[in-house]
Amino acid sequence: MANVVEKFGLRPYRKLDGTPLVGAQNRYLITANMSTAIYQGDLVEPSTSGTVVRHTAGTSNAVIGVFNGCFYTDPTTKKPTYSNYYPGSVNASDITAFVVDDPDAVFLMDADAAFTRADVFKNYSVTNGTGNTDTGISEVQLDVGASGTASSFAIQAIDISQDPDNSDESAANANILVRINNHFFRSGTGIA
Repeated sequence: MANVVEKFGLRPYRKLDGTPLVGAQNRYLITANMSTAIYQGDLVEPSTSGTVVRHTAGTSNAVIGVFNGCFYTDPTTKKPTYSNYYPGSVNASDITAFVVDDPDAVFLMDADAAFTRADVFKNYSVTNGTGNTDTGISEVQLDVGASGTASSFAIQAIDISQDPDNSDESAANANILVRINNHFFRSGTGIA
C-alpha cells in the first residue's frame, strides 16, 4: 500500500534509549526583524548573534534542535502572541523560540523518495521545503538523495516507522525515525 503523503518536518517521537520524550524544550531568542520564517518541525542552528536561525539544507552547520513554536509581543497590536511558527520579519525585541534540543531525542520524519531497509543508519540532509502558513507546520523532508557517512550531515536514520499507513519501502513518503546527527551540543565546536 502506498504511503500517505504528509509533510510535517521533524516531529518529536521518543528518546534514543526508548523512553518517552516528555515534551522537554528550551528557549532561545530570534533576532528582531529576521526575515526567514521558521516553522514547527524545522531544524534550527545557532548564529553568531547569540540567537537561532532556520537550518539550511545542504550545509554542514551544527544543529541545536527542532523548532516547536515561539512567543513575541506583536509590534502592531502590542499583544502577547504565541504561534507554532515564526512568520518572519517580526520587529519585536522579545521573540522567544521553543526548541526540542535534547541530543538523545528521536524524531519522526517523512522521506522524499523511496526509503528501504538498506538506507537505515546512513546520515542525511533535509530538503529546503517552505512550511505551511495556514498550519504553521514545516514541510521539510528527509532528503534520500543526499546521504553518506560524514558527521556533517544533519540527521541520521535509525529505523522505518511501523505505522502500516507509512512504512511502505517501495514508495516515497515513508515515515522514518531519525536523530540529529550533527548536534551542536555534542560536537564541542562553538560559534566563531
